[in-house]
Amino acid sequence: MTHRRNFLKQAGALAAVACARPSLLLAAPTPPKIGIQLYSLRETIGADVKGTLAKVAKAGYQEVETYGYSPEKHFWGLTPAEFKAALAAHGLSTSSGHYEVGEFMRDGQAASLQPCIEAARGCGQRYLIVPHLDEKLRTSVADFKTLAARLNQAGKLCQAAGLRLGYHNHDFEFKPLSGTTLFDVLLRETDPKLVDFELDLYWVVRAGQDPVKLMQAHPRRFPLWHVKDMDKAKPELNTEVGAGSIDFRKIFALASTAGLQHIFMEQENFGMDAYQSIAQSAAYLKKTLLPALR
Repeated sequence: MTHRRNFLKQAGALAAVACARPSLLLAAPTPPKIGIQLYSLRETIGADVKGTLAKVAKAGYQEVETYGYSPEKHFWGLTPAEFKAALAAHGLSTSSGHYEVGEFMRDGQAASLQPCIEAARGCGQRYLIVPHLDEKLRTSVADFKTLAARLNQAGKLCQAAGLRLGYHNHDFEFKPLSGTTLFDVLLRETDPKLVDFELDLYWVVRAGQDPVKLMQAHPRRFPLWHVKDMDKAKPELNTEVGAGSIDFRKIFALASTAGLQHIFMEQENFGMDAYQSIAQSAAYLKKTLLPALR
């Protein structure tokens, strides 16, 4: 009887908690892995892929985002399967890649996208990211709408292959034209079921925009982030995450609103040894930013 009374008391207490604070009974979300965009290490990865990956893992990263794939040279001389194996040898994986899809964005021919889809699937990625748009393709609002339609089309092709399509911004997407911007049009006219966005936080801030307001206005559209800090003295330069002027704590507080799933540290220039720098950024992410997401 004593055990039964205790059980009933505990059940009653849990029921009260569930009514007052139902979120307390939900499992805490698993924080994203600490990832790195390999463009940060473009000076070394082409000459020594496996050695670079070893140093990436040692610096504290768990996954990588690729760039520069070509059907001829693959991933710096490694086929998708070989690259996947090289990652696994160091406890790494890849969930996302930047692929050159300029031809598809110009003509919408599915065949030009297929090598990218096959490469992404072959190395175990979930996301195929459009990293840039040719300036000639974005000269008018009509162009913006055409680009949005192309992204939806690419999103369908990726979905059919078990992938997700993402779009990565720079700053040009926020330049006003005829009462709107390219980013506004892409957000409005792409189908959330087909197209996600990889929000490059540095470029958003560099463009004079507020990442927090973007996330609040467009919830769950930004499951991938580029975490790249801005040098305090020279805003055109990057610096180690946590050492610059971007308030990442404020931004990371919106992680659930944004639908955050993947973060990739990126740094395009270094004022110290590159591997010392990326290790410092990884430590800041792990010790300061990710704990707030738990």
